[in-house]
Amino acid sequence: MTAQAVTLPGLWMPYPVRANPYLPALHEASETWAREMGMLDGEEGPPTGRAIWSRSTFHAMTVDRLTAWTLPDASRTALVLNHRFNVWALAWDDYFASAFKRTDDLAGAVAFTSRLHHFLPSEADARLPEPGNAVERGIAALQRHLFPGELAYWRPEFNRALASYIDAGVQELANSRTGRVPDLIEYAQFRRESFAAYTAPYSVELATGGRIPERIRRSRTVRALLDAFMDYMGLANDIASYEREVHEERDVNNLVVVLATSLGITVHEAVPAAVELVNARLRHFDHLRRSELPPLVQRAGLHTGERLELETWLRGACSFLSGLHAWYTGAPRYAPAP
Repeated sequence: MTAQAVTLPGLWMPYPVRANPYLPALHEASETWAREMGMLDGEEGPPTGRAIWSRSTFHAMTVDRLTAWTLPDASRTALVLNHRFNVWALAWDDYFASAFKRTDDLAGAVAFTSRLHHFLPSEADARLPEPGNAVERGIAALQRHLFPGELAYWRPEFNRALASYIDAGVQELANSRTGRVPDLIEYAQFRRESFAAYTAPYSVELATGGRIPERIRRSRTVRALLDAFMDYMGLANDIASYEREVHEERDVNNLVVVLATSLGITVHEAVPAAVELVNARLRHFDHLRRSELPPLVQRAGLHTGERLELETWLRGACSFLSGLHAWYTGAPRYAPAP
């Protein structure tokens, strides 16, 4: 499909955006960590591997705002830890695009991804390989800190989500090389993986201390709520990043392109359809949160502590979505090229 310039309408967001009071501390701290990992060019840093960003490019992405807007109630420690994860995820994304997508190097992408799997163990005491580049160095450093005692149970699930995330990059490249546009139904699940959306419930729990009680975690209502929560993240990103992905990277893995191809409509017709689909997923999340979750909580007989933890997690999830929306609509990363 030939990329076409389009005007992207706004996305609905009913939750107010708030900034974490520790936002000012992230700017310098994030640069220090990114430089230590070898992600920034120039000055001191690890001598091996290639840098991913210039200092100006790194700060122009405003990843500090992304973290502070999505996790407004996090402690300074939790905020910094999650911020490093956000930096790493974007470092992987930009490194992968530069090294493999833009060079059409599928074999190199497969080898790079296969090696990266060794940095995602399910056991806490697993021995990691010696990092050979900034992406490996970053995830190796994160593995030592991402799972404090109260969140140790997250390690297998979180690392499985990251494995799906990096594997999806290879599939995206394969799709783009052959011009294979994913089917619409297939794409919804695939986008949760390719956006690392399955890690988001952990981020909310890390930031708020709230959690979804195990007694209802696998219920139909909670599964539907989490699906809608994750769908908004990745599918809204598709709309915000349409110009970047489809025009600059010639990527076919984008909701607008998927809708146009699956429904046999033009790109200009697909844009409002994509926006309505994303808004519908957010409306469904809000409906489940307000109307279907309370009766489930009552039927399950959750005690006061469990209810408070759930309410805390839900407030954090709403803030997470509003923070993403604010970053999508205001970050230079997604501004159309002049």
